[in-house]
Amino acid sequence: MSIDLDEEAALRHVTDQLKISYGDRCTPAEVEAAVDEARASFTVLPIRTYVPVLVERRARRILGGDTD
Repeated sequence: MSIDLDEEAALRHVTDQLKISYGDRCTPAEVEAAVDEARASFTVLPIRTYVPVLVERRARRILGGDTD
């Protein structure tokens, strides 16, 4: 399944924001790993519109933070 460029840009933005939010608790590599892990669970979804939001929420749970 093809991932469009808007989704890629949104996921880069999510990753950057999480690095800022969790910078005092996690390394950038840990944040990237959490995003990659979260993203992997959504690769089979045919509708991609909300994938960045879902990835952010799951990554926050992985990193041990809240979901807001």
